[in-house]
Amino acid sequence: MVTTESLIPYEDYVQAALRSVVARVLKSVEAGGLPGQHHFYIAFKTRYPGVILPKALLEKYPDEITIVLQNRYWDLHVHEDRFEVSLSFNQVPSHIVVPYAALVGFVDPAVNFGLQFQPPEAEAMPQAVPDEVSPVEVEAPAEAAPQPASEAPGEGGSNVITLDRFRKKS
Repeated sequence: MVTTESLIPYEDYVQAALRSVVARVLKSVEAGGLPGQHHFYIAFKTRYPGVILPKALLEKYPDEITIVLQNRYWDLHVHEDRFEVSLSFNQVPSHIVVPYAALVGFVDPAVNFGLQFQPPEAEAMPQAVPDEVSPVEVEAPAEAAPQPASEAPGEGGSNVITLDRFRKKS
């Protein structure tokens, strides 16, 4: 059997369609808040073009970070190509911007739903971050966001977790 290379970028189309699911979900949450017990772990590449993160987070997570949208977050704004939200990391308020193309994972553990995306190919230098951040206080509860393996609980860890426990084993 002879296999020919497709001239149609099917994989790119599928990835874009899956990322649009995340956009639709976030748009729904933007309009009406998180329903029931739903909450999200959203993983993305930190150096993808258009990602805006505070310098300290970029230094701590130079490749990938996972944020938690659960009980307390502010200023969720959903756009056609990106979303932005305010949360705090270790008591430090931060406003972040994430293009959907930077996403590598989306999980809603309340209903055991998850999506994985092909890592984006475009890597960029760190984006400029604003010097001033609006004062908001956001933290996900400790029981919803286990600490990364590199930080022990109680040592001022962040709300960043890995999605490994939600990934399907190959």
